Amino acid sequence: MNLSDIRPPAGQKHTKRRIGRGMGSRRGKTSGRGHKGARAVTGYSKMRGFEGGQMPLHRRLPKRGFTNIFRKEYTIVNLSRLNELEGDTFDYARLKELGVVKKLQAGLKILGTGELTRAITVKANLFSETALQKIQAAGGTAEVVAPASK
Repeated sequence: MNLSDIRPPAGQKHTKRRIGRGMGSRRGKTSGRGHKGARAVTGYSKMRGFEGGQMPLHRRLPKRGFTNIFRKEYTIVNLSRLNELEGDTFDYARLKELGVVKKLQAGLKILGTGELTRAITVKANLFSETALQKIQAAGGTAEVVAPASK
């Protein structure tokens, strides 16, 4: 056994097909593309969802509903999450520093899921009614701040 004796398995290596090298090569003239048609043309690439000329599925299905382009997505934080954190004052900068939120979207919204066992001060753009009630019931304050302009 020698390093120079090592060969790849049979059938693994193939010689490159030489296209357009005369009629005797079996791949001359039209170079294996046939006559006319989309695939015979240079630069052809099949579009996503193409079904051979049949009406594609995405065009056969009816369009439903409505997408509001003015919709605002808020970064949300639940009270249960705030209850777990150290400190008593929370705003976007503090929550980002603690790793609770990553990116401020249209603003910060506090939701009332979970229990609050201590008095905290929260500064956010929006509060749900239950969040406001639970913060005030625990003896804390909720300050509404104007959204940051982009």
